[in-house]
Amino acid sequence: MSPTPSDTPKPDRISWWFQEALRHDGSAPSPALEGVQRTDVTIVGGGFTGLWTALLLKERKPDLDIVLVEAGLCGSGASGMNGGKVHGYWGSLGTLAANFGADAALEAAKLGTLAQDAIRVYATAHGRDIWWREAGNIRVSTSDAQDIKLQGVVAAARRLGVPETAVALDKKMLDERIRSRVFRQGIYLPEGANLQPARLARALRQSCIEAGVRIFENTTMTGMEDGGPCIVRTARGEIHCDQVVLATNTGLAGHALASGHIAVFSSYAVMSEEIPDLHDKIGWDGDEGLADLRMFVHYFRKAEGNRILMGSGSGPIAYGARYLDPVLSEDMASAGRAAAALSRLMPGLGRPRIEKSWGGGIDISADRLPFFKSSANRRVHVGCGYSGHGVNATRIGGECLSSLVLGESNRWTNSLFCRRDVPRFPPEPFRTVGGRMVRAAILSCEEAEDLGQEPGLAARFGAWLPKALNIKVGMR
Repeated sequence: MSPTPSDTPKPDRISWWFQEALRHDGSAPSPALEGVQRTDVTIVGGGFTGLWTALLLKERKPDLDIVLVEAGLCGSGASGMNGGKVHGYWGSLGTLAANFGADAALEAAKLGTLAQDAIRVYATAHGRDIWWREAGNIRVSTSDAQDIKLQGVVAAARRLGVPETAVALDKKMLDERIRSRVFRQGIYLPEGANLQPARLARALRQSCIEAGVRIFENTTMTGMEDGGPCIVRTARGEIHCDQVVLATNTGLAGHALASGHIAVFSSYAVMSEEIPDLHDKIGWDGDEGLADLRMFVHYFRKAEGNRILMGSGSGPIAYGARYLDPVLSEDMASAGRAAAALSRLMPGLGRPRIEKSWGGGIDISADRLPFFKSSANRRVHVGCGYSGHGVNATRIGGECLSSLVLGESNRWTNSLFCRRDVPRFPPEPFRTVGGRMVRAAILSCEEAEDLGQEPGLAARFGAWLPKALNIKVGMR
């Protein structure tokens, strides 16, 4: 019997990760901004993107004066809520090649490897305890349709000359890593690690402070003027600066540089109780991150104490720029799906108790790849569209945004992440109404496929629409 929504703690915006990180950190919040400040660069957003950008700017130009403002506490938003799975784009080569061409796909994956290497160096530095565990990633199939997707990932890696980046696992090989009667076959992706995401965010905050970045927490931007100088306004003060970096994740859904290119979906996760006999139950001894091959993917990994995090990217869609819509963080049905997946995908666990559930918005770009761009006068820079790819891509964001601020022409600013024309979503209300219809259809199809049933005609039609309309998001 699987957990039901009534068995699942009500989701909120404070993750298990962030609560644990604050107990470990123990530092006092930075003060809120008051009065007028003058600086070279203002960074809005104290998550991974803003913190990496600030730190890299200080490394490249130590005398640069930087102010960072965060609406809550650094790491309390999306950065401290994600699954903590760190990997690049080798598992997405087929999709990237279809959208951008083989050369661009390989370029993106190689830049992801550079980001992975940099995060590893930072996370494993002496004195940092960020729970870095590097054992690769595994994608598993649970239906005929997912078998076909899995084979496509392996075929794409071979076709592009990098077969070692996606290694097929038959059922026997998969069972040697983790046992589940639901899993049919798998792919092993060597580039992959897990960490405690909120601990990483708090460590980056401390590194920025030590580097001389002036951080103001509990400071929400209330307005901005893009001029000479730029002015960032807050409830109790303002900042005059030469350049602004907006690293506010879903908050960019209402900004002119990003609004047409991103939509706000939501993702929910649950954390189980400790499972001390995990090996005896399912033979899972390693530290791999796992995910199935659904469109609205289930992603899962171990945490300290043999807890298991299970996430589901099947949460509701916000209308337009309503990134603060409570449905993005309070939907019991979405939390219940994540909890149910824990027992359904790993039935050998029985029915572990769920300690906590949480949810929040994710910024989905129209072609599923993050983008980084500047205003016409080169004073305002934005980074968003992570589409649930998480930690690795935000290091790419730090490299791209810091390079844009410094006016550099390098492998980051000349990459696909900065140079492409990002497609646009359909206008409202078609974006949200259509997105919700397609979401419901795909969920129906994937549930039926996992049960070995033929999806209904209406569901198949709804799931087919994005491909027919050449919309990259929602294509199965």
